[in-house]
Amino acid sequence: MKNKIVTILGARPQFVKAAVLSRIIKKYDVVNEVIVHTGQHFDANMSAVFFNEMQIPKPNYNLAIHSLSHGAMTGQMLENIEEILLKEKPNAVVVYGDTNSTIAGALAAKKLHIKVVHIEAGLRSFNNKMPEEINRIVTDRISDLLSCPTDNAIDNLKKEGFLNMDITIEKHGDIMKDAVEFYKKVAAQKSTIIEELDLVENEFVLATIHRQENTDDEQNLKNIFETLEKVHQEKQVVLPLHPRTKKQLSKYNLSSNITLIEPVGYFDMLTLLSNCNMVITDSGGLQKEAFFNKKHCVIVREETEWVELVDNGFAKVVASIPSKILEAFHQFKNSSIDFNIDLYGDYVGEKIYQSILNLIKE
Repeated sequence: MKNKIVTILGARPQFVKAAVLSRIIKKYDVVNEVIVHTGQHFDANMSAVFFNEMQIPKPNYNLAIHSLSHGAMTGQMLENIEEILLKEKPNAVVVYGDTNSTIAGALAAKKLHIKVVHIEAGLRSFNNKMPEEINRIVTDRISDLLSCPTDNAIDNLKKEGFLNMDITIEKHGDIMKDAVEFYKKVAAQKSTIIEELDLVENEFVLATIHRQENTDDEQNLKNIFETLEKVHQEKQVVLPLHPRTKKQLSKYNLSSNITLIEPVGYFDMLTLLSNCNMVITDSGGLQKEAFFNKKHCVIVREETEWVELVDNGFAKVVASIPSKILEAFHQFKNSSIDFNIDLYGDYVGEKIYQSILNLIKE
């Protein structure tokens, strides 16, 4: 009988990352994978088209848990995932990143004495006001295998005493790099967004703003969008508008002349990334995707988990301070820095797969 793993997913970026590992699992065909979608992200970009076009395995279970408080959402996920694990009896549970789905999956597995694999482990913002920070810290502590993307992530774990715990810590690299390399070729064939928006390569800035510390603070949101207006006067700013941001702009009666568009699918986002001049964002994942596409990134946050991007001059943390945003924009606008440096490894999915095999054979 084959070994079995259950993969817990809830957010669109997690499905993209998990698709890398799912393809490898299918290729070797020695492990069965059961995919559980908690329903945390439930927008149109998580429809059947998303799974079909991206060659992502459809979930075996869809829990449809969303639009709740953090506690209620995590609690319902925990209860439902536990039922599935009791039924499926896997050898291990795989979780990604730092969402409520991540911590719920890890807790459910650990309480049933099932081994836990945390992919993208060891990241820290050192901001405990972020729910993601709590999720990733607790998930790391109760996991059996920590798949770290960078040396910095491993250093974080060392400082927290993880070397004294019965946990396997390995540096595999960032699985999102595998995903970007795979899907970028597909996106180039399928996406027509550059033509639709009549954009010119290297003559626009791609922006995304969605974090609560920016959207729910009127002054922060005003600062960011007024500064984007100034950037827009020099280079067109294209911003896929997150529903939360749209709601808050309306609430605070803020208007904007930048190019606001509806949220886009992954292929369109990759195409925008590959054609833009730079990225201005408060997203975590987009910081790395910018780097993978050889683009500078202006980080509209107080901190970043991906400190190596800042340390090597590829990104700059500016918070919501207008002068710092503009300074970084002007610094990066005509930069010719060499992006050919190995920060996030290669063949990451293969390395993670082999470590999972070793774990479930123990």
